[in-house]
Amino acid sequence: MMCPKPVSTEISDMYDAVSKAPEAESLPFPYTNNSFCHYEPIEKRIEHAKVLIVNDLLRYESDLSDLAREEWNGTTRSKLEFENFVSGMACNNIAKNVIRLVQNPKTMTVHLSEVADAVEQFRPDAIVMSGTFADFDYYNPKHIADFKDFVLETKVPILAICGAHQLVAMSFGANLKTLDDLELSEKRTGRIVEYQYRFIKIVDKNDPIFEGNDDKRSGIWQDYTKDDDILRVWQNHGVQVEGVPSGFKLLATSYLCKNQMMVKRNDGQLIYCVQFHLEKSFEDWRKNPTRWEHQNESRDGRILFENFLKLALEHNT
Repeated sequence: MMCPKPVSTEISDMYDAVSKAPEAESLPFPYTNNSFCHYEPIEKRIEHAKVLIVNDLLRYESDLSDLAREEWNGTTRSKLEFENFVSGMACNNIAKNVIRLVQNPKTMTVHLSEVADAVEQFRPDAIVMSGTFADFDYYNPKHIADFKDFVLETKVPILAICGAHQLVAMSFGANLKTLDDLELSEKRTGRIVEYQYRFIKIVDKNDPIFEGNDDKRSGIWQDYTKDDDILRVWQNHGVQVEGVPSGFKLLATSYLCKNQMMVKRNDGQLIYCVQFHLEKSFEDWRKNPTRWEHQNESRDGRILFENFLKLALEHNT
């Protein structure tokens, strides 16, 4: 049995190997044979924004459906504890994007069941909705119905992330399936998942949220985006939207999940929905290092988040 090297020795060996290498090995498509990504400093280019952050996860037993109470009997407490733990991370990540991208940010965080009242009170420039964990038939059906009434009519720009992407699609009449095309009730556990970084293909590069991707001189996007219409984004889901709901336009796709990104920009509405987690940009790896903390790697998502805020402010003028 071999003893591991001390960490300091491993780091020293790594630096020696790099210094002795004749040249960096080029990487394959879609990096256009570059062995690096262009560096871009993070700047606050947006002067002000009021953003309503929506926690779409479950909090209390009152948030549950009868089905959840029946199937979760004996485990409800632990499941709700987990949902609350995840919601804290999800909403905090969204808030950090707003704070790090806007000079004078204002945020307010509310639960899914409180959205309509919060919009009247807070008067936000934009709404950003978190991901989810449980299937929506485990949710209090009144909360789902009330949100549907709200989202069908609201004129406040919305950015819906992961589970919220699915919730918005469902509100506009779409069905949800597992990634292997099963009804959700057929396979509650052991689902195929898209996880960690994946590449997705832009199918409508003319949408303004991709501003600059067709300009070869632009330093905003990476070469793989400008040359090949590719985004590199963080995925963590086992459910997908089936097709594209009426009134929406598909913006990005992938081999495993066809609806990766869509937009509704009619009837006075501006609703962007993304299946991936574009908000994972500013978690502090120095405090709690995990695979989810990647300020530089999540660059594409950060650009999309910033562009959404700009488009939301323009929509409101």
